[in-house]
Amino acid sequence: MREEKAQAVEKTGRCICLWNCLSACNQHPIMVAFKGIWTKDFWRAVSAEYLATLIFVLLSLGSTINWAPESDNPPAADLVLISLCFGLAIATMVQCFSHISGGHINPAVTAAMVVTRKLSLAKGVFYLAAQCLGAITGAGLLYLVTPASVRGGLGVTMVNPELSAGHGLLVELLITFELVFTVFATCDPKRSDLNGSAGLAIGFAVTIGHLFAIPYTGASMNPARSFGPAVITMNFDNHWVYWVGPILGGVIAAAFYEHLFCPDPELKKRLQDVFQRDTASGKYSEVEGDVYQGEPEDLIIKPGSIQRVDLEKAEKKDPFRDEVLSSV
Repeated sequence: MREEKAQAVEKTGRCICLWNCLSACNQHPIMVAFKGIWTKDFWRAVSAEYLATLIFVLLSLGSTINWAPESDNPPAADLVLISLCFGLAIATMVQCFSHISGGHINPAVTAAMVVTRKLSLAKGVFYLAAQCLGAITGAGLLYLVTPASVRGGLGVTMVNPELSAGHGLLVELLITFELVFTVFATCDPKRSDLNGSAGLAIGFAVTIGHLFAIPYTGASMNPARSFGPAVITMNFDNHWVYWVGPILGGVIAAAFYEHLFCPDPELKKRLQDVFQRDTASGKYSEVEGDVYQGEPEDLIIKPGSIQRVDLEKAEKKDPFRDEVLSSV
């Protein structure tokens, strides 16, 4: 009787263990994506993105206000003034907030960080929401403190009438590519030759993009920067250009830098460890290994991806605490 009871208990325990393992496998991608949301550090970073974007949009858009619109010969927009204001504002915000949130202040940079796995998906979603809300708040404050007679378009980005929306899309893609490539190059932890201020280098990249592209598209380079004044003035003419162009440019720049020009040697080594080449066929096949016997909570299962789990490091290290600090 005792042996039968012991066997029944053991069988029941195995069933429960198998059920827990299957449940963990099905739920783990969601659990990993939203790990760490209910922490102080997470919300401190999200609020930093909100405040940094608010200040950036408020100060930068202020440089586009024409204070002499009713004079006989109103001055043309000062491209150098606007470009320097945007560039120096970004450099300042990056310097202030990069150690708190990474100082993205730009959905295009956040998207680039997510696709290169330098930022968790959940954090990227909250960053995007914070950046858009910060831009709306900054544009709203500028609207309140600026006299109605001089508000004008409140810095809304517009495609030049002589250009098509496709041309505007290409311009935004190119200048954002230049910006995000600069971000990845100046914040690359693999480099040992970096000197000076990364924030200032990124500010120069923003300034250069504005000096070139203001006559073409208003030089957004930042979907949140265009979204804020568009919401306040309810002017969404060709607004999709300022989301699709910068995000595509940012993702392409990140992919080029991370996988073509400066690939991560550790990632390359991990892939070589996982796959081996068959000398006869010339094809690569997955290396067979032992079945993992750890706890269900330690499993990392992502369809179509390869994950190698170091249990000793996993116990000591939180992967979401070491996200690469980025800028803009």
